[in-house]
Amino acid sequence: MGTLILAVAAFVGTHFALSHPLRAPLVARLGARGFLLLYSLVAFATLGWAAHVYMAMPDQPPLWPVGDGLWAAASVLMLAASILLIGSLIGNPALPDPVAKPRAVPQPRGVFAITRHPMMWSFAIWALVHIAVMPMPAQIVLAAGIGVLALVGAALQDRKKASLEPDFWPQWAARTSYFSFTAIIARRLPLSAARLRPHDWAGGIALWLAATWAHMPLAGWPAGIWRWIG
Repeated sequence: MGTLILAVAAFVGTHFALSHPLRAPLVARLGARGFLLLYSLVAFATLGWAAHVYMAMPDQPPLWPVGDGLWAAASVLMLAASILLIGSLIGNPALPDPVAKPRAVPQPRGVFAITRHPMMWSFAIWALVHIAVMPMPAQIVLAAGIGVLALVGAALQDRKKASLEPDFWPQWAARTSYFSFTAIIARRLPLSAARLRPHDWAGGIALWLAATWAHMPLAGWPAGIWRWIG
């Protein structure tokens, strides 16, 4: 268990270090491509280490019972996470922009009206759901690490983007919200702005069905609606 904690801490810690305090000096020394290569190698190595240790862990008893009610709630949350993830792939100003030209601040729509970090919140929901339905210590350590990486990383991303794009990000942040629906509750955005786009629904549902079905051949147990119709 200690090795798993160390591996997860290495994955999360190196991600934060390379994304923030070490990024500028390493880019200056290695160049943008060299830094990206180093970043990718470290990320894959530490994540692979954590996954290897997790897979080698002995079976552990659950810390609380998991019934159909909890599974149903978890399935709905994973559908929401899938929609947020797919929606974040189109029109997301937080994604890397190699050109980084000056741009106008768009009106937040769809998942971006819900939160300006839909991808990060999809990972956080994934972590919460997997802790809820697989309440074993090893699962909690691994999922909690991913959840912390997502939510703390999103907050740190706000700070970094504000310094890198001072003409864009502060205005985008003022129109949107870190926490879901906060901008709508504060009336900075109308509720209609959060209307999901067709690809959000279609892609999200497709991802949700495929990913929950994949638990059967990969993990040996059904998830999502497949628990009831599989």
